[in-house]
Amino acid sequence: MCFTHSLFLSPSTAASCQRVRVVPEVEAYPAESVDLRCQFVDGGNTKLTQVSWIWEPTEGQRDNIAVFHPIYGESFPESPFNGRVRFIQGTLTNPSITISSLKMADAGRYTCEYATYPSGNEQGTTNLVILAKPKNSASPVVVQASTSGKPVVVAQCEAADGKPAATIKWMGEVGGTDNTTSKKGLDGTVTVRSVYLLVPTPEDNGKEVTCMISQRTQDKPQTFPMKLSSYLCNPPTVTIVGYDNNWYIGRTDAVLTCKATGNPAPTNVTWTAMSGRMPDTVQIADNKLIVRKVDEAVNTTFVCEVKNRLGVSKHQVTTAVIEAIVDPSNAGVVVGAIIGSLLALLLVSSLIAVLVTRSRRQRRGYPGNGEPGAYGNKARLFGGAGNKNEGTGANINGPIYTYRESDPGALAENVNDFHGPPGSTPTAHDILLSSEMDEAERRKFDALDDSLEEEEERYDSFSVGMVPAYHIHRHNEEMGGVSMYLDDDMESQRDGSVISRTAIYV
Repeated sequence: MCFTHSLFLSPSTAASCQRVRVVPEVEAYPAESVDLRCQFVDGGNTKLTQVSWIWEPTEGQRDNIAVFHPIYGESFPESPFNGRVRFIQGTLTNPSITISSLKMADAGRYTCEYATYPSGNEQGTTNLVILAKPKNSASPVVVQASTSGKPVVVAQCEAADGKPAATIKWMGEVGGTDNTTSKKGLDGTVTVRSVYLLVPTPEDNGKEVTCMISQRTQDKPQTFPMKLSSYLCNPPTVTIVGYDNNWYIGRTDAVLTCKATGNPAPTNVTWTAMSGRMPDTVQIADNKLIVRKVDEAVNTTFVCEVKNRLGVSKHQVTTAVIEAIVDPSNAGVVVGAIIGSLLALLLVSSLIAVLVTRSRRQRRGYPGNGEPGAYGNKARLFGGAGNKNEGTGANINGPIYTYRESDPGALAENVNDFHGPPGSTPTAHDILLSSEMDEAERRKFDALDDSLEEEEERYDSFSVGMVPAYHIHRHNEEMGGVSMYLDDDMESQRDGSVISRTAIYV
């Protein structure tokens, strides 16, 4: 740029205007330093006699802040820049300067002006812009939920002492409005303030608004999200729960709970009784009223009162004490005891029945489990022709003797073990079948238990006073100490014969 005193520029004047080279605009920040460049080019036959820097503030008069003369050197006239300005090279062709410790007031126009011969003064101007980063902040405003329908400020956002002025935008889910103002400072900075207005209701709790600040010194906008749920306030509401209309005398640990909501949350809960003094059986624990044992003293009205900084709320419940008929807490125990007793009695009865049945079966000659009894699956059975040496005649009503493997050498009598018709004589085959029949067949004979017992008594009475139907003699001496059949090996039969036990083995 250049200044001329002529309304019309001649070619020679235009050429001279291009010879002072400067930077049109420079940005800097407070407390920093800045270089202002200036250079004279294509001087030709032009003689440079002196160069000066002139500062022109945004508002105010021009000041000469630095001068360079090829003979007298550097000079710094009295100005606000004393001590903060200096030449970088100190030559006529390159008289660039540095200004340190910048202030916001240093902003303005800086002109590098040459005194030449014969062209006169030639100059170039740089616009110095001092930028200031704003101090950004945002905060919610505590308000009470509105019932008047008028919008109130619920959040605010500010960009203070910035240059140039910042811009503020709002984004939100609640559909409020904003109001933005700005104020200019003495040093040229600008403070921008914006508020967000809303008719707050409880339904707005949990919704979010965001303040967004944009400014030239920032790489990107700065955002401040704010939730209104923590700042939309309302007085507390309260209710008492836990009364079930079953406060009978003697009941223990009856509890009433005072539930309260509000924003901010209620911090003060107080219990009182309408009858006056709180009963001795009542214990207070925060928002709970605990009755250790119900009696006539708690037949009253209990009141719960809660507070927050916006108000007070109360709720009450009347408790009616009734007579105890059956303690519900013991009903389950009584029913359980009765059921348990019945089950135990049924178990004992079943056990006795099993034992009696097994005893009867064993008494008749077979156990219930299928193991050998009086007549086992393995028995030696004897019968048939009589012995000529030991026979005593026919005796079909005599007892039957068997030898059991479980008791070697023993003689056992089992009267009328055969379950046939009364008075009939069992054969060896019948006895064998009776010992081998399965459990299902044996149960068929259970019905004949009484008749069998009578039959046993008949045999017992028949045998009284009779001569035994068998005679066993030892013949060791008669036969030279050797007997064809050992005495212990002989057994008397019902038909009067005596046979060896080894005769038949099943």
